[in-house]
Amino acid sequence: MKAFSYGRIFLLGFGFFGVSVLWGVYNAFVPIFLADRFNLSPALIGFFMTLDNIAALFIQPPVGAWSDRIRTRIGRRMPFILVGAPLSALAFGLIPMQALLPLFVACTSSMILTMALWRTPVVALMPDLTPSDKRSQANGIVNFMGGVGMIVALQTGGLLYKLNPNFPFWLGSALVVISAGLVLLFIREPKLGAADGASEPAPKMLASLREVFASKEKSGPRIFMAIFFWFIGYAAVDAFFTLWAVKRLGIPAGDGATLLSSMPLVFILFAIPSGIIASRIGRKTTISIGLITMAAVLFVMYFLPVASLLSPLSKLPLIGIPLEAGGPRMLTIAGALLMIAGFGWSCININSLPMIVDLTVPAKIGTFTGLYYLFSTLSNIVGPNLNGLIIQLTNGNYNNIMLIAPFCMLVALGFMLGVKKGEAKKAS
Repeated sequence: MKAFSYGRIFLLGFGFFGVSVLWGVYNAFVPIFLADRFNLSPALIGFFMTLDNIAALFIQPPVGAWSDRIRTRIGRRMPFILVGAPLSALAFGLIPMQALLPLFVACTSSMILTMALWRTPVVALMPDLTPSDKRSQANGIVNFMGGVGMIVALQTGGLLYKLNPNFPFWLGSALVVISAGLVLLFIREPKLGAADGASEPAPKMLASLREVFASKEKSGPRIFMAIFFWFIGYAAVDAFFTLWAVKRLGIPAGDGATLLSSMPLVFILFAIPSGIIASRIGRKTTISIGLITMAAVLFVMYFLPVASLLSPLSKLPLIGIPLEAGGPRMLTIAGALLMIAGFGWSCININSLPMIVDLTVPAKIGTFTGLYYLFSTLSNIVGPNLNGLIIQLTNGNYNNIMLIAPFCMLVALGFMLGVKKGEAKKAS
């Protein structure tokens, strides 16, 4: 493995930047097309927007294992990027041009399938290129670049959409091609030696999953179950926050979305620092701090009265909300609490993948990256449905998401407390 280079990781981050731009535009504008152009019902739109998670569940984990097994002149991961990125860019650029629903579905399905083909390999490149003791910091950089991509998708894409609905999609296609091109041109995959497990046959995904759960040392199963539960908790907030804001706080849906944006913004700002924190105090401790922080913040949001949650603290452009018509945008106590939650989520999310890949040898990194996506994606399918059912069974009490989410975070914390492996290994 070459000497660690922050510059190389920033270049690699362009791969995740391109992925985030594309998904940001897709999630923002495809529902609008489905509703306005094709008159689909909300239930059908909701199902349509889960297809990417369903595809990811069945494609990304096996592709990760596949990328461990293949050997080519350009490496194990690069062939997937070389094929998947341009195909997904092409399909994505064609989406807004379709006036017939079958053609629209054909383009979106093609984009979803080809994106699933290269997302796991591009993410697996980070631990491939990074020594164990630098992986949390590197994952922070990669997620920071992904966050920048999401901001570009929403801010620039929103402006371009007003000019022409095609433009955000064409921007996304262009940025995916450019980003993947930078990775292909400037990143060289390291060669594996016997110490990396290269001489052993790489197991398939299901065999690796059985191996993890059959092991006498249970750190692997505990981490995967923790991931499953904390993503269910996060999905409760992410999927239903705007409705919570409308029903509980009595503010418009647009202001609810603006209020929620303070959490991912702080996540982006702390993406790199949380990796540095983990290098000092350990990944397990950092994740545990994040889980406790999020659980505490969300419990407070459940119990605080509306008047307290909407109490103004200071003026804050962009992510502040107006408390009266025509009034200035204000940072409220709810917004400040969500900012603290964003810090907690960065501690959790940035350090989880490095823990997973440090459970195995370099030759199996793609397989374990795929397993990470297996559990996180399954949560993103189960979570919204389970949380919605609980809300429905409690007579539409959306405030219950502020109980469901911290409960799941505490269950995840319980699993994490039993983890004994996955910390950074000292550089040799």
